[in-house]
Amino acid sequence: MSSTRTVIVGAGVGGLAAAVALASRGQEVLVVERAAGPGGKMLPAEVGGHQIDAGPTVFTMRWVFEELLAAAGTSLEAELALTPLSILARHAWGDGSRLDLHADAAASAEAIGDFAGAAAAKGYLAFKVRAERVYRALETPFIRSPRPTPLSLAWRAGPGRLGELMRISPYSTLWDALGRHFADPRLRQLFGRYATYCGASPFAAPATLMLIAHVEQDGVWDVAGGMGALARALARVAERLGVRFLYEKEAESLVLTNNRVDGLILQGGERLGARAVILNTDAGALAAGLFGEPVRRATPALPAADRSLSAMTWAISARASGFPMIRHNVFFSDDYRGEFDTLMAARRVPDQPTIYVCAEDRGDAGLSPGLAPGLAPDGAERLLVLINAPPTGDTRPQSFEEIRQCAETTFARLRQMGLTVDHMGAPCLMSAPADYARRFPSTGGALYGRASHGWRATFQRPGARTRVPGLYLAGGSTHPGPGVPMAAMSGRLAAEQLLADWTSIRR
Repeated sequence: MSSTRTVIVGAGVGGLAAAVALASRGQEVLVVERAAGPGGKMLPAEVGGHQIDAGPTVFTMRWVFEELLAAAGTSLEAELALTPLSILARHAWGDGSRLDLHADAAASAEAIGDFAGAAAAKGYLAFKVRAERVYRALETPFIRSPRPTPLSLAWRAGPGRLGELMRISPYSTLWDALGRHFADPRLRQLFGRYATYCGASPFAAPATLMLIAHVEQDGVWDVAGGMGALARALARVAERLGVRFLYEKEAESLVLTNNRVDGLILQGGERLGARAVILNTDAGALAAGLFGEPVRRATPALPAADRSLSAMTWAISARASGFPMIRHNVFFSDDYRGEFDTLMAARRVPDQPTIYVCAEDRGDAGLSPGLAPGLAPDGAERLLVLINAPPTGDTRPQSFEEIRQCAETTFARLRQMGLTVDHMGAPCLMSAPADYARRFPSTGGALYGRASHGWRATFQRPGARTRVPGLYLAGGSTHPGPGVPMAAMSGRLAAEQLLADWTSIRR
């Protein structure tokens, strides 16, 4: 059944970006999504009558979406209400110390000086320059480029910038690189946490991940309506461009004709013709045979040992008191190295984890009822509580007792650090690695694809093209990596590769 359309499987941000990019170029696009609406990991949780972001909570790199929507004849401002945050995050430690990281670098330097001394403030300013240098060195030859190799990265950078590429410390770990700037271990914890944005350990992740510090310094925005509003906006733009969405439909297998993708079969037997298919799923689903044996070798399998981290989360509507929360809050463990040794080597949840709390009804100044339509009359607010967990949801899922004990430990630690959440009996949706493994088959619950450990891992993520003609990949498990803007960039790259290949075939 031949067709001139492209079918995209999955309406996560990568699939949505690919749909908008293709439709902007006049292509016929059909998106198949097994959920009832768009969003993928950004799909909000329904808790106590409120929608709570239970996946990504941070919006950065707005240029990715500005470029995507400009090509579609609209703008980010026209489609989405964004408010810049002046305080990026509030950080707390067991000794009672706290530190805010600000959007204004001078304010951050002053806060760090008050927190750890003048040398630490000077180290931060040097680190900030270095993080920006890493980002500038990698944006064009890596982030914007189809699956680079070390050789292609050097070629795209050009001979005049080879020295700059070497100065970004690709062979050092993030933790070691941070030691050059910060003597205070708390500051190394703070900036080392950026490795977890990729589901990695700061003790094994490459120093190049310090570019995330520049990304956040360049701006973090609050999205009105939550991150799910971003997905709905992209779907809206796609529909205006003629993209069709089939919700609550699940793909079962791919159809090949002469070893080239020719369509898709849905559960129930319906067949959809397609000239090309973009899978906005975890890349490991192919190697696991979830789309049929003929395409099983379309991309290499990911060994379980190389999976990124999973998480345990509590999306909860509850009253909170004691700690002066803002929107993004981090409560650090006392033994950071021990925490990651437990996660990575012992493959279990640490006894004392670092805890992230997103207070969705709060802004820079704390609770803002006038700006928080989700705030309940009884004073309950929408919270996402998250700790890292091993990606063993398919091999060693936590028992009910382990999950109960983990909740007790997590909320007790928050009380110890000043934050009391009245979670007993409160509406709550709890998710463990086994739940993520069910939502995202073949992952074991890993949320970020391959762990970014060592410089080689950067180049081992699959690109948009696969070994099967007409089959492409998008999403956080593919190049350029995890995170909302990176996944969106993967969708744009998949669209570009598809169009380039189709033009070549037509010629």
